[in-house]
Amino acid sequence: MKYFKTIVAILFLVLQTGISFGQKNGSNFGLTNAVIVGQFDKQEDRYSVEANLTDLFNMMGVKAMPSLNLVKVGQDAASLASDSIMAIAQSKGYDTYVILNVRGYDRKFRPSTAKLTLKEALERGSLYSIHQDDIVSVTFEIRVYRNGEFVGVDSIKCGNVGERDSVLKRLRSGAEKRLKKHWKKK
Repeated sequence: MKYFKTIVAILFLVLQTGISFGQKNGSNFGLTNAVIVGQFDKQEDRYSVEANLTDLFNMMGVKAMPSLNLVKVGQDAASLASDSIMAIAQSKGYDTYVILNVRGYDRKFRPSTAKLTLKEALERGSLYSIHQDDIVSVTFEIRVYRNGEFVGVDSIKCGNVGERDSVLKRLRSGAEKRLKKHWKKK
């Protein structure tokens, strides 16, 4: 009975924080540089997520650039997998793509086990925006590709979100923790 109360108390604290993490397929991402790609239908969501994560990555010592610096607004994200744009990214010192999208509005989602090619991942897009009314949990999926090859996948689950700004705040907080422990090259 004593252990049961302890376990319940720990679970309550974890749920109260509003952030939990999915398991990553593969080993440490070993990020030193990254082109951040937000896959969202709404341009303001894409811009907000890419700018937020680019700022965070740069602050944490990982050279980062938003994909919007490589493609024109409204251009298909799949064009990032073209040889010409990959060559431009390489000439600027970027060989890694970090693709982020919303997996769903439930805490039960797990990272996908599908090992898609970079082009397939960029063509997928996202069915969801980063926030919807009456939704209190959002699960983001992060796919990492280096030199066009799949490196791994992870997820960040943000709970207790009431509005768009709180989603961005929790996403940034969760990404910072994952960056320190698992994503950044050690």
